[in-house]
Amino acid sequence: MDWLTDPWSFELMQRALLAGIVVSIAAGMVGVFVVLRGLAFLGDAVAHTQLAGAAVALVVGGGAVLITLGAGVAAVLTALGVALLTIRGRLREDTAIGIMFAGFFALGVLLISRQRTFAVDLGSLLVGHILGASWTDLIVMAILTAVVLVAVLAFLPELRFVAYDPEVASVSGVPVTTMQIGLLVLIALATVVAFRLVGVILAMAMLVTPAAAALLFSQRLTTMMLLAACIGIISTVIGLYASFHLDLAAGPSIVLTAVLLMGVGFVLSPRGLREALPTFRFFAEDRAQESPTGWRGTARACWGVCCLVGGVCWGACCRVGARLLSRS
Repeated sequence: MDWLTDPWSFELMQRALLAGIVVSIAAGMVGVFVVLRGLAFLGDAVAHTQLAGAAVALVVGGGAVLITLGAGVAAVLTALGVALLTIRGRLREDTAIGIMFAGFFALGVLLISRQRTFAVDLGSLLVGHILGASWTDLIVMAILTAVVLVAVLAFLPELRFVAYDPEVASVSGVPVTTMQIGLLVLIALATVVAFRLVGVILAMAMLVTPAAAALLFSQRLTTMMLLAACIGIISTVIGLYASFHLDLAAGPSIVLTAVLLMGVGFVLSPRGLREALPTFRFFAEDRAQESPTGWRGTARACWGVCCLVGGVCWGACCRVGARLLSRS
């Protein structure tokens, strides 16, 4: 029992848990739109461009709050810059994202390299320091999460319409351009929430991975949001346990747990591996078309039973074996 309760006797672990919950809520609300719209590259770019804003705050000697605000300004500028460059098809979206990504990230590294503590500062910004989250950090993150939550709930019908079918939404009178720009800004704010706690590199993973796992179990938007937030919170708890008992880095442990949960979901979900791999159904179809006799029929029957028992794990082998036996 002590194994379960010991971590939470430390205040830094309590703050880390609260921080993880805040990140999970913000990422869950926005991450589903990132997955549905295929904006993972944008989330990655916004996460990295925050380095420039954080670097400016670091150079001028700002504290945690100023670093977070600087990262937020850089993230929002990136989102608006992408929207400005892509409006009316001036540039492809991926091209605009690449330009903003490279420019801001290079600026951030350049500014941090001027500091004597370059390696320490860059490392903490890249992978975060969730165990070092202060109450001030939590307050700032909670405010940003509340802004994201209110905005998403207030414009949920429009955001849903634009996410699934922007052309029909435009014909129906929805201000698609405004909604798309607003969505980019919300993605930027959500990555700011994750940035301060899990760093530049892992912020995108917290935004995308729980949402991708939720998509495997539901296609209803609100349900996906709740599932993504729950998966993020579960990942935080398991990751913090791993960090405490195995002496591992907390941020990467949380993200790796989320990836593992997504992998398990992919195997077990009806829309995951079970749907992708052929199973006993293919054997039955082949048998209906051609019913060999003798040893081939017996071999195919045995193979079919094994496939039925093995289920999804042996699906590919069943398909290959059935084909080979039917040709022999």
